[in-house]
Amino acid sequence: MHILVTGGTGLIGRALIPALLSQKHTVTVVSRSPKNVFALFGEAANQGQVQALTLAELKSVEQFSAIINLAGEPIADKRWTTKQKTRITQSRMDITQKLVTLLAAAKTKPHVFISGSAIGFYGRQNSDSITETFTDIHKEFSSTLCAQWEQLALSASTPDTRVCVVRTGVVLSRDGGALSKMYLPFKLGLGGPVSKGDQGFSWIHIKDMVAGLIFLLNNKDASGAYNFTAPNPVTNKVFSQTLAKTLHRPCIFTVPKISMRLLLGEGADLLLFGQFVIPERLENAGFTFNYPHVDQALAAIYS
Repeated sequence: MHILVTGGTGLIGRALIPALLSQKHTVTVVSRSPKNVFALFGEAANQGQVQALTLAELKSVEQFSAIINLAGEPIADKRWTTKQKTRITQSRMDITQKLVTLLAAAKTKPHVFISGSAIGFYGRQNSDSITETFTDIHKEFSSTLCAQWEQLALSASTPDTRVCVVRTGVVLSRDGGALSKMYLPFKLGLGGPVSKGDQGFSWIHIKDMVAGLIFLLNNKDASGAYNFTAPNPVTNKVFSQTLAKTLHRPCIFTVPKISMRLLLGEGADLLLFGQFVIPERLENAGFTFNYPHVDQALAAIYS
């Protein structure tokens, strides 16, 4: 297949594209900097298996069999000022709108459009297990953003193009994301849970993330929303204790709520609150997780 990928230089894209290439697919990456794409995937690019262009250069999607839309400003990297919230929103909605418009105009349409979302769709929740059918959404910035993002992507659904949206949890990888920020304080023995630590922490190993995307790509019956989290969410405290144990360090400190508020403002809610999310639809469709438990996932990452 010839697959269009947005966000190809991000954490998930950097892991996904080599997996697609290993299955003999051709990949075109939409990037603000095609040079970065060629630098990352030089050998494959030299062989013509990876191509790159900017969003402005993308004029049609008729040549693609599939689209995987992973683009978006990292949501927890900076304090949520009004300007940053606008940047977070536009980085998702603008590129998705362009793809939806091109899909509508295409005479020959891609068979599948997989588009990103996040478990922030559900907003902050208590100890209930959250599946894709959960409707008691807590309205806040993250939930409103994800709902709008998903609605836009799902509007591209036609008899010729099935649409899947992936509600992703915290992606665990040694190569970036949340763990890259947590590693040093935990390695120094200074890490610990955020506030009381009883909030839900729904996570997924990067290899299961990639395998899940390829599963949706190849499963012709797959459409609609899917939770991309491991089947065994934990509390923030349990995750912190497990990470510390994996690194052979103590877990005796806590991160005060006020520190997170000063650093991230409203964005601290992503860490101070959480959800216990279950990948019910993905498992019911036949997907098997290689890393269903957080201790084995972290052991594999840091072995």
